[in-house]
Amino acid sequence: MSASFKGSNSSKFQVSEFILMGLPGIHSWQHWLSLPLALLYLSTIGANILILTTIYQDPALKQPMYLFLGILSVVDMGLATTIVPKILAIFWFDAKAISLPECFAQIYAIHCFIAMESGIFLCMAFDRYVAICHPLRYPLIVTNSFIIKATLFMVLRNGLGVIPVPVLAAQRHYCSRNEIEHCLCSNLGVTSLACDDRRPNSICQLVLAWLGMGSDLCLIILSYVLILRSVLRLSSAEAVSKALSTCSSHLILIFFFYTVVVVISVTHLAETKATLIPVLLNVLHNTIPPFLNPIVYALRTKELREGFRKVFCLGLQKK
Repeated sequence: MSASFKGSNSSKFQVSEFILMGLPGIHSWQHWLSLPLALLYLSTIGANILILTTIYQDPALKQPMYLFLGILSVVDMGLATTIVPKILAIFWFDAKAISLPECFAQIYAIHCFIAMESGIFLCMAFDRYVAICHPLRYPLIVTNSFIIKATLFMVLRNGLGVIPVPVLAAQRHYCSRNEIEHCLCSNLGVTSLACDDRRPNSICQLVLAWLGMGSDLCLIILSYVLILRSVLRLSSAEAVSKALSTCSSHLILIFFFYTVVVVISVTHLAETKATLIPVLLNVLHNTIPPFLNPIVYALRTKELREGFRKVFCLGLQKK
C-alpha cells in the first residue's frame, strides 16, 4: 500500500498525503493525453486573455454584457489553472502525491470557481432579460455600479458559501487508504476514503448545490421564459431573430454547463465504483467550458469579432 502516515497516532489525520492515481483503467497510457490537455490549457489561457484585452482596448465593448464576459474569462482561467497543472504533473512527472492541505484547498477552489461561473451566468441572463424586456430602463438598471455590486455579491456568496465543503472533508478521519482514482481532489472522491461516516459531506454538497447553482438555474430559466414571452409579442420577424441571436451564445454555454453538472451529480449520488467515464466527465467539465466560452462568443458575436480585428490591427501597426 502506498499510504504514508504521520508519526503520532493521536494526530487528527493519520494519512499525511493522498495519491492521485489518474484516470481509472488507463494508468499505463494516460500520459498520451497530456499533449492535447496541455494544448487545451494554453488555448484556454490565450483565448481568455484575448477576450480581456479586446474588451479593455475597444470602447465599443464597454457594455455590461461584455464586462460580464470579461469576469467570466477571469473565473475560467482560475478554474483551469486550479486543475490542469496538477494533472499534467501527474502525467509527465508521476507527481501523484498531494498533501492534505493542498488537496482540501483544491476542493475549495474548484467548488468556488464553478459556483462563480454559475453566478456569472445568472448575471448575464438578468442583463439579457432587462435589455430585451425593459429596454428603455436598461441604462438605469444595468449600470457600472450594478455590475460591481453583482460581482462582489457573487464573490462573497460563493467564496463563503462553499467553505463548509472542504471544512467537513478535513474533519473526516483518514486512517488507512489514501489512493484516489482521480486526477484531482473531488470532494466525494476524497471523503470516500474516510474511515468514518461521510454522509454529512454528501448532504452538505447536495444542499449547497441546490441552494447555489440550483437557485441560479431556476432564475436563469425564469429569465429566459420571460424573454421568450416578450420576444414572441414582437410583430417583426427580424426583431424576433435579432433578439434571440443576442441570447444564443449564452444559452449554448448554459446548456452545456448545467447538463454536465447534472450528469456528474447523478453519477456521484449513485455511489458506484470509480470508473473512467464519470472521472473523465468531471475532468472535462472543469477544462472544456473555460476553453469553450470565449470560442462560442467569438464565433457568434459580431461586435467581439470586430474587436479582435482592431486588436490584431493595432498589434501589427506597433510592429
